[in-house]
Amino acid sequence: MKHVAAYLLCVLGGNATPSADDVVKALGSVGVEADSERLGSLITELEGKDLNELLATGKDMLASFGGGGGGGGGGGGGGGGDAAAEEVEEEKPVEEEMDLGGGMDMFGGDEGGGDY
Repeated sequence: MKHVAAYLLCVLGGNATPSADDVVKALGSVGVEADSERLGSLITELEGKDLNELLATGKDMLASFGGGGGGGGGGGGGGGGDAAAEEVEEEKPVEEEMDLGGGMDMFGGDEGGGDY
């Protein structure tokens, strides 16, 4: 996978057909050692092929795999119920209600004797 990534980075950098030495140089610049056998195989397979066509073909192949499906089930319960987990509850401040008295209507008048 590192060889493919380095190859693609070389192409993105403007080198339309990177050689094995180009890929080795790219990997070496970040301290990664290349596997010459695998890299040679990759270069041989990609030689003379249009990278954009390969990517499009690969994208179509991935679409045929499907996917999405349901998520995995939840993890199994842990064993040993000896140690009870301590639940931490925050104390919520109790809001005090203000007594407005019973002699006012909603507009502030006395006993609602207004125009409404």
